[in-house]
Amino acid sequence: MAELRTKPTHEGVTVFLNGIEDVRKRQDCLTLLALMREAAGAEPKMWGDSVVGFGSYHYHYASGRQGDWFLTGFSPRKQNLTVYIMAGVDQ
Repeated sequence: MAELRTKPTHEGVTVFLNGIEDVRKRQDCLTLLALMREAAGAEPKMWGDSVVGFGSYHYHYASGRQGDWFLTGFSPRKQNLTVYIMAGVDQ
């Protein structure tokens, strides 16, 4: 089974967000950072090189595949700001 490439890293969230060249996108991300930190009740972590995630949970599929993923997060993509909200988590 292939291993997930998107994992928590030790990279700095603030350094990543401050590196966004588009001023409006950077400000939108900083606003999302504050909103999601409060809503998730968790500190942000970088997942891979471009996703800011909050909290985590362990999943296990019937197929046997399992792993860890963030509860909510976002990624400032080239064209759009992508927001991730996981469903089916009790926390």
